[in-house]
Amino acid sequence: MKPVSRRTESFTESVIRRMTRISDETGAINLSQGMPDFDPPRAITERLARIAHGGPHQYAVTWGAKNFRDALAAKLRRFTGLPIDADRHLVVTCGSTEAMMASMLALSNPGERVIVFSPFYENYGADAILSGAEPLYVPLVPPDFTFDPNVLEDAFRQNPKALILCNPSNPTGKVFTGAELETIAFLAAKYDAFVITDEVYEHIIFDGRKHICFASLPGMFERTISCSSLSKTYSITGWRLGYAFASEAVIETVRKIHDFLTVGAPAPLMEAAIPGLLFPDSYYEGLARTYQEKRDFFCGGLDAAGINHIKPQGAYYVLCDIGEYGYKSDLEFCEDLARIAGVGAVPGSSFFREPVNHLIRLHFAKTQETLSQALDRLGNIKKLKK
Repeated sequence: MKPVSRRTESFTESVIRRMTRISDETGAINLSQGMPDFDPPRAITERLARIAHGGPHQYAVTWGAKNFRDALAAKLRRFTGLPIDADRHLVVTCGSTEAMMASMLALSNPGERVIVFSPFYENYGADAILSGAEPLYVPLVPPDFTFDPNVLEDAFRQNPKALILCNPSNPTGKVFTGAELETIAFLAAKYDAFVITDEVYEHIIFDGRKHICFASLPGMFERTISCSSLSKTYSITGWRLGYAFASEAVIETVRKIHDFLTVGAPAPLMEAAIPGLLFPDSYYEGLARTYQEKRDFFCGGLDAAGINHIKPQGAYYVLCDIGEYGYKSDLEFCEDLARIAGVGAVPGSSFFREPVNHLIRLHFAKTQETLSQALDRLGNIKKLKK
């Protein structure tokens, strides 16, 4: 038989989803894949119950049901200050994963280059490769995970079509400062590049920090495709409701690609999620407060267990240092952690372009009871020392 496509030869299956399977097989508490174990807001689930009987159950408009887009555009105008028009600037996708892929396909031609900060969410490199683009990796330097402006400009000098920006960042929990965003914006304009943003954790920010929507910076709306989703904000990761917004000229191309990738997002779930989009500011303030409490509780437990880690500024992930345990492979460590200690984690090497094998990623989007159980199990981590 003829060989299959070579597109995927340079990367593996998702390590995150692999670790979820291992967690399921071993009975480990899954702190690998970032999905909550608590219910979404009741207003959303009660609306879903009514939709189950009354519909809609058929295709919505390809780029998103009108009433959903209207509610989403109103929320975006409130939080970004941008004049987002539901009909001219938005497309609703099957999760932010599709929004990012459609955006990459909309902007890049085969052989063009795309800047990716490292560490990065594992999909970004794969998105670039699947669209025929060449990733240019720029390191984010721990512990603050900032970038060297000179190194970033060297990457821009290679004439990239776009830069991918995750803010707040997965896996680091970094929240980019206004000065850092302004540097990126300056270089994007100077070298005539687009920016694709992943802002799914925009409402999960700690210690008084503020999320700055990149597209709201002067002159950046025309250069930016902003991607996000409802998954993290409303604890509905399985609903797969994402979106992208951009200038009218750019979003038209994203819509065409979305149409042929998935046709449209689930009509009943869009209808059920509308109450969440109408929540007052107090909901989002409470969300950030709740996750900050979870972060502080979980990081405090890691401290008590003697597990070195980097305290996140946003999102709900923690990078932990496993260098003292003597493993050459962080994947092997994570497999042993699931089987021996009963906690699922993600090997840090899946997020880095650089040869990093001493970090793992845990998440704290769990109830306090689950986090307490996980911390109890992590107390056995010393058993893994070689």
